[in-house]
Amino acid sequence: MTVKAILKGDTKVVTGKVRLSYANIFEPRSINGSDPKYSVSLIIPKDDTQQLEVIKQAIENAKERDKHKWGGKIPANLKLPLRDGDEERPEDEAYANSYFINANSTRPPAVVGLYKDAATGKVIRLTEEEVYSGCYARVSINFYGFNAAGNKGIACGLGNVQKIEDGERLGGGSSAEEDFDFEEVEDDDWI
Repeated sequence: MTVKAILKGDTKVVTGKVRLSYANIFEPRSINGSDPKYSVSLIIPKDDTQQLEVIKQAIENAKERDKHKWGGKIPANLKLPLRDGDEERPEDEAYANSYFINANSTRPPAVVGLYKDAATGKVIRLTEEEVYSGCYARVSINFYGFNAAGNKGIACGLGNVQKIEDGERLGGGSSAEEDFDFEEVEDDDWI
């Protein structure tokens, strides 16, 4: 499935196809003693130039919009959310030849699939078993400036997650389907 990243407004992006890593999207988690947040690392191949350009434009827009947080000027040493996997995570092959963005939120994201329920017209929400570190998704994210405790930069807020494709699980986990053999039965045969 080929999907392109879309800039929605100045600083909101709906990504193209990204791989999820460290997907804490069903339960908030505290990292290094911080307040619990929903979070995910989005892995973006370096050759996905269309997506990277959209993300870079949203980051630039956030710099301009939020420069009042830094006294009206964009600092030279601003921390940016788009990071190089080859430089920062050389030991992790999932990040090879890729960039990544860590996105988080205090609010839970809607985690959905590609389809709506025909009877109700509502999106179908997915479970933790269906959406995991290693699968591929589109994610809505929003960039914004911060100035806290001497740190200045652009952060990435997590919106919603739409799974688009399975992938090899990261972190060594496996599904029941991967671990066991099963016999197929009709729905009413096992009751």
